[in-house]
Amino acid sequence: MRETILILDFGSQYTQLIARRIREAQVYCEIHPFFMSMDRIRALAPQGIVLSGGHQSVYDSNAPEPDPAVFDLGIPVLGICYGLQYMAHRFGGHVQQASRREYGPALLTCAHDAASDPLMAALFGDTATATVWMSHGDQVSRLPESFRCLASSDNAPVAAWVEPQRRWYGVQFHPEVHHTPRGSQLLHAFVRQVCHCHGLWTPEHFIEHSLARLQQQVGTERVLLALSGGVDSAVTAALLHRAIGAQLTCIFVDNGLLRLHEGDEVMATLAHNMGVQVERINAGELFLDRLRGVTDPEQKRRIIGHTFIEIFEEAAQRLTGIAWLAQGTIYPDVIESAGSHTGVATNIKSHHNVGGLPERMQLKLLEPLRELFKDEVRQVGLSLGLPPEMIFRHPFPGPGLGVRILGEVKQDYADLLRQADAIYLAELRQAGLYERIAQAFAVFLPVKSVGVMGDGRSYQYVVALRAVESSDYMTASCYPIPHDLLARIANRIINEVDGINRVTYDITSKPPGTIEWE
Repeated sequence: MRETILILDFGSQYTQLIARRIREAQVYCEIHPFFMSMDRIRALAPQGIVLSGGHQSVYDSNAPEPDPAVFDLGIPVLGICYGLQYMAHRFGGHVQQASRREYGPALLTCAHDAASDPLMAALFGDTATATVWMSHGDQVSRLPESFRCLASSDNAPVAAWVEPQRRWYGVQFHPEVHHTPRGSQLLHAFVRQVCHCHGLWTPEHFIEHSLARLQQQVGTERVLLALSGGVDSAVTAALLHRAIGAQLTCIFVDNGLLRLHEGDEVMATLAHNMGVQVERINAGELFLDRLRGVTDPEQKRRIIGHTFIEIFEEAAQRLTGIAWLAQGTIYPDVIESAGSHTGVATNIKSHHNVGGLPERMQLKLLEPLRELFKDEVRQVGLSLGLPPEMIFRHPFPGPGLGVRILGEVKQDYADLLRQADAIYLAELRQAGLYERIAQAFAVFLPVKSVGVMGDGRSYQYVVALRAVESSDYMTASCYPIPHDLLARIANRIINEVDGINRVTYDITSKPPGTIEWE
């Protein structure tokens, strides 16, 4: 049985980051809605529980609250923001609207008798103050009788507390975001020192557990994998190949919207070098035909996703004995689609590989990476023996260039974008920056601008370059590519790609933008 931390989600935009930080401590965790039933909680048998933040006030008539039996399990509980306020309110303290809201960095002061507490020692180190990230409009003005204040700020008289007998903690700030510099250490201390987890969540442990589960789940049946060419589906293929061998058949659909030479590279890596059974289907004309005249990003995603499903369905019918369809779905896909699987978050964009299969499709769904973050997928891939150059390729969206061409998707747009993107990435590699950047790509803008080329006027298309820094792909900031390198990239694209005469650089962070443009 593996060690598990349960996160009960009250709708915070940061909940997924809590999970990410706990996983970094090599402790497995799951996110579930705050209304998760006690039967399911007991079945999960968590070593500890984290109550997330949320946008409501605990004194509202419809304030969300978990089953009160959660507090009778005898395990540690950590409340973050709303979680802190809820626990203080429930057990006899007082929560009220603060005189002013507090959003952004704040200076926390450690209580004089709290330095030896494991969470405070992790947060403050050998100093009496620490910078944290606040996002609240309410505050705890009085603690329950058995609770002890651990830290405060100018606008939060109780910024952290502990109930020592029951090992309950609350923090008003957000330790999960990188704006709280020592927040990860606090969460690590909670799961390792307070919950006494040993840190068994490693790539090797995941592989061992997954192989046994997949073999039991699939039995002697055959599996069809939707192979996209990206890291996620490649790792899925390698994991399934190790688990069930020849029972796996991969269908690689070249939708005409891949990067330059990507189809050949995928076939060389998986089929030729790893011995995975892969059938390549060239369907570029079909995808482009169905995308003709479509400009809405969500509609493009749906069309591409539905077309993929149709092709796989036809392949499954042609290949006898197929019982399962495997997909490279990972946790951020789930979080960003349909308001997340917790049911209390906001929908950002749909993913073609999330949401199940059409009822007419007589296949069972297999998603072995569904609970992994991107960097965890990469570590698993390396442990499975996939080459680093494949594992550390920058992420590529399931719809491919279909969501990197703004508006209608056309063949000539895709051809121009492929060439520009290849030049961009080649220059980043040459400069030694590719490995430092989380994700970089070119975007095609279907607008023309006036330029001067040679002695004449040009009127050609525009591409935008995007490069971001990110550890979890839930937040991202612009990577500061040196101006001289940007100038060289732009010069090469304009000179070598006939049809583009202007190059721009996107400096938008996530949020408010997303990493992809569509």
